[in-house]
Amino acid sequence: MSTLFTPVQTGNYNLKNRIVMAPMTRSRANDDGTPTALNAKYYAQRATLGLIITEATQPSDIGQGNVNTPGIYTAAHVLGWSKVTSAVHAAGGRLFIQIMHVGRMSHPENVVGNLHSIAPSAIAPKLQLHTPSGMKDVPPPREMTLQDIKNTIAEFRHAARCAIEAGADGVEVHGANGYLLQQFFAPNANTRTDAYGGTIENRARFALEVAAAVADEIGRERTGFRVSPGGLLGDLDEGNEGPELYRYLVGELDKLGLAFLDVMHWGNEELLKDLRKIWHQTLILNRPGRPRELIGADVAAGLADMESYGSAILANPDFAHRVQLNAQFNEVQKETFFGGNEKGYTDYPVMA
Repeated sequence: MSTLFTPVQTGNYNLKNRIVMAPMTRSRANDDGTPTALNAKYYAQRATLGLIITEATQPSDIGQGNVNTPGIYTAAHVLGWSKVTSAVHAAGGRLFIQIMHVGRMSHPENVVGNLHSIAPSAIAPKLQLHTPSGMKDVPPPREMTLQDIKNTIAEFRHAARCAIEAGADGVEVHGANGYLLQQFFAPNANTRTDAYGGTIENRARFALEVAAAVADEIGRERTGFRVSPGGLLGDLDEGNEGPELYRYLVGELDKLGLAFLDVMHWGNEELLKDLRKIWHQTLILNRPGRPRELIGADVAAGLADMESYGSAILANPDFAHRVQLNAQFNEVQKETFFGGNEKGYTDYPVMA
């Protein structure tokens, strides 16, 4: 565990420890996606971590999937996020804003302007989403045209520039958890026959173009990328070629020299070891449900450079301090995960 508390170089930043706050949707932004003073307090409370990766943040109106998620594409968003980044930096922390387009994981009731979703193909996931009027089936998306693809890449580029203008140390491109970029990877969501469908190389093309555009806009040292190989979120099935797609994707991302690869691990240990060999920069590893006694094990074993934690950090603003002292964790209040006020958000107690 002691290796968790040694510095690590990530991009241009020398981070004070190897613990990462995982991105977690909390749905506490204003209706227009602008972060609030409460959001600033929440993130600043957790600035003792080596790196904070923020909740998923949409790059456009149509990129939104849930209510009260933050955006990073308007002047108001930039101003709101600047208060968050200033608070985190004043507390000695580093923060990357995660940029995420939901693709088909959306409902018009949840989107500014009631926009209809877009995705690689017009295939709806067999899921329901929470909306202001209750749980609703996810409607079929509109298949993206080539111009839609170009426009979306431009939106990611613009959002990345806005994040830096807001004072973020960098951005993480979200290519995981069932959202737009991963939808291109999965044959059950992508039946295209053009340059963005069919072969492994074609299905990875959009994600690589997004990553390259963001790195070109703000610098590769300020760009990270998240993957979740084999993850079934969003009703996705990456098929038998899934592991090989990720070997190809990570190899191509590695050529871009990005700051880090953030891996949400779903159990394929052989693939994880291969990705570790393929990737030559910082590797962040998140194992959902990792037991307390295994905190630090992947860094100690050399399988990762940093370890990422979600709900444990949500419930313990002083997570790093508690780990160092082997102190008891606060109990997670799951009923307060999404939406609401300071309860279950900024009111978790810290150790004296």
